[in-house]
Amino acid sequence: MRIWTEQPAEADVEAVVRRYFGLLRAGRVSEAEQLIDHHPVRHVLKSLWAGYVEASRGSGADEWERDLSWLGELDLAEFRWGDTGSHVYVGITCRARPIEVALGFWVKPVEAGWVLAGPSTLW
Repeated sequence: MRIWTEQPAEADVEAVVRRYFGLLRAGRVSEAEQLIDHHPVRHVLKSLWAGYVEASRGSGADEWERDLSWLGELDLAEFRWGDTGSHVYVGITCRARPIEVALGFWVKPVEAGWVLAGPSTLW
C-alpha cells in the first residue's frame, strides 16, 4: 500500500487510481487489493459488471466471477475532486461510453502518514 508522509497532491493520487484500475483491467485483482487501503474488491467488480452489462447490453449472469476479460472494455473517464481535496470520484466508460457506475476514493490520515482508501461505488 502506498503511504505518503504528507498529504499527497492530486496528481499522485490520480496516478495510484490509474494503477489500481489498470491492475483490475489486467485481471490482477490481488495486486490491486494491495495497492490501496480498501474494501474487498468483489463489490467493486460486481458493480462494474452491472454497469458493463447495462452499457453493453450483455448477459446479467454471474459470468464476471469466472472470466474477467470484460474489464478490458472499461476505462477511466474524468476525475472529479471534492472541495476538501481529500475525495475524488472517477467516471467509468465502456467502449468509450459512460456507464452508470463511478468509483470514489479518499485520502485519509493514518499513523504512518496518508493512504488512499476506497473505492466506494456510486450509481
